[in-house]
Amino acid sequence: MNLVTQQAELEDLCTALATCEFITVDTEFLREHTFWPKLCLIQTAGDGFEGMIDPLAEGIDLQPFYDLLVNPKVTKVMHGCRQDIEIFHKQAGIIPAPTIDTQIAAMVCGFGDAVGYETLIRKTTGGKIDKDSRFTDWGRRPLSAKQLTYALADVTHLRGAYRYLKEELEKNGRHSWLKEEMEILLNPETYEQNPENAWKRLKFQDRRSHVMGIFIEVAKWRDSTAQTRNVPR
Repeated sequence: MNLVTQQAELEDLCTALATCEFITVDTEFLREHTFWPKLCLIQTAGDGFEGMIDPLAEGIDLQPFYDLLVNPKVTKVMHGCRQDIEIFHKQAGIIPAPTIDTQIAAMVCGFGDAVGYETLIRKTTGGKIDKDSRFTDWGRRPLSAKQLTYALADVTHLRGAYRYLKEELEKNGRHSWLKEEMEILLNPETYEQNPENAWKRLKFQDRRSHVMGIFIEVAKWRDSTAQTRNVPR
């Protein structure tokens, strides 16, 4: 089980993955008790290469991986990638590109809205995903072999699913549909946490101007405080 904890290992892995036409990417993180997600594990795989990166390892610098995420020659493939992109944007100020979300690609190919990873893998490759480690403490070290096996499966199976969807998109001429659907996910503004706009996410029925003014200020204060203290809203 290839868990990267040393800088030289990370650089070697990223150099190898940079030769691939596409790589699959997933993350494990914690967010139950914080405003900002805590990145705990990065999983990635390409043709003939796969590995997991421990961002909590002492002295490790993730810049080689972030450089890979913006390498225009390598397509990044993720499933349900909004939270993954949010993490990369927060950690490194980047939006991975070019990027394809297989959940959106599956929708464009007729699989329905928000198809789950297990369902997608079963229908496209016949593979079966072990769900036993889905709810686990990814911040605890050392990670068990069972946790690592579960985590790696999130990217190794995705390679086959992506190839299937890519063929379907090309066969049915739907790449332009996918590009249109991906625009919001790849817009940096999607991931900006501006307290000024916090009230827009909340339901509030009283539209009287003086009441709305108070509501907007309270929502702004709550969001700003949560971000500063890194606690849930």
